[in-house]
Amino acid sequence: MRLLPRSLFARMVLILLGGLMAAQLLSFAIHWQERGEFIMRAMGTRSAQRIADIVALLDSIGPADRARIVSVLNSPPLRISLDEPPLVPVTDDDAGKAEQAAQYAAVLRRALGENYPLVVNVTDARPRGGPGPGYGMGPGMMGGPGRWGTDAGTPGQVEAGTFGTGMRRRAGISLIVQARLQDGTLVTFNSRQSSESVNWPYRLLLSLLVLLAVVFAVTLVAVRWVTRPLKTLAAAAQSLGDDLNRPPLEEKGPIEVSRAARAFNTMQQKLVKFIAERTRIFTAMSHDLKTPITRLRLRAELLDDPELRAKFEKDLREMEAMVSDALDFMRGLDPREPQQPLDVMALLESLQADAREVGGKVEIEGAAHAPYLGHPQTLRRCLRNLIDNAVKYGNSATLVVADAAEQLRICVRDAGPGIPEAELELVFEPFHRLELSRNRSTGGTGLGLTIARNIARAHGGELVLRNLPAGGLEAVLTLPRNVS
Repeated sequence: MRLLPRSLFARMVLILLGGLMAAQLLSFAIHWQERGEFIMRAMGTRSAQRIADIVALLDSIGPADRARIVSVLNSPPLRISLDEPPLVPVTDDDAGKAEQAAQYAAVLRRALGENYPLVVNVTDARPRGGPGPGYGMGPGMMGGPGRWGTDAGTPGQVEAGTFGTGMRRRAGISLIVQARLQDGTLVTFNSRQSSESVNWPYRLLLSLLVLLAVVFAVTLVAVRWVTRPLKTLAAAAQSLGDDLNRPPLEEKGPIEVSRAARAFNTMQQKLVKFIAERTRIFTAMSHDLKTPITRLRLRAELLDDPELRAKFEKDLREMEAMVSDALDFMRGLDPREPQQPLDVMALLESLQADAREVGGKVEIEGAAHAPYLGHPQTLRRCLRNLIDNAVKYGNSATLVVADAAEQLRICVRDAGPGIPEAELELVFEPFHRLELSRNRSTGGTGLGLTIARNIARAHGGELVLRNLPAGGLEAVLTLPRNVS
């Protein structure tokens, strides 16, 4: 999918954090629902038990002492009255309030028993600001406004008020309970239940955010720790193409990681052994071919027919050129030549002199400011092949040297016809030639550019071809200075 990040690290972090956040949101939703129900149930149980205790207390004392006891107990959030008229259950279309009233009545009956008739109504509480807190009986409960100076509000209406001290009140519900004592006295209770569940649980949110931050940090560390061996393995595989004799990977870490590193090292050893054996066999065969070629050249000199002798000598020259190029190709893969500081300008001037001896035109522009640490013979072979190609196909060669602290770049330009864009990479393939006639007198053996690129890569550099806008071809040899 295009929306997914491309790296394995980013994908694992996205999946783990996405799952974590989904789980946190689901847990928060469940907690939010259960928290509100639990708070209301707990508050209702406490207030019901208090009402039951007060009813039992008032029923156990005489009428003369009840007013005094009520004046002592009459304080928010529970208001008590002994002179209210009978409470008529209000028919409410809100099924939720009717269910709350029934549940609260059931809790009261369990605490009081069946000896005290009960009437329970539920309405929304709407605190009114003033010098002190107040909770009203509310209209519609006893046919008129409440007697305690505040309105309870209308069903479905919830507002927030303030205490006289400036503290924020929470909207909630009022439970109006009327119980009949044994002597027929009506005791009316107005118990305001604060709807704590509608307020945001900031501490819970803070704890969830802290948990999310901690898990996020742990996820980053864990995923990076898991994916680091893959990154190391990918870097080793990429560098293996440039240097087959690179140091082996460390076989440590978890079982899977150490097993993968061991398999990679085994593969590298087999590749090194295979290429070394192939190089040794190919080099030996190419070298041994020189002896029969020399014998054939001597025998060709004994031929009396000049035309036949010329054909033999031409074929022998082609065979000798192929053997020499094959040996050069194998030597380009051989890393045994030691590295040493190389005077680049002296090397280029020597190649320039060699080309001029055979009639080639070679010019040098720019300069190298410091010696280059490399393999002198293989670098000489690489540059010689590029110069020979430029002189052969472009009649001249211009060497442009650009030196920097990070890399040395040598561009070999010619004034020839160039190469089709589709062939710019194919010419580096072994034995690939642009000459459709496969004429080796003009097209060569097809190993010169292959040898040159192999030498460049053995030094940690690169060789590319590109057509110049004004005509001609440019071979760009880039050699890093920080690779020993």
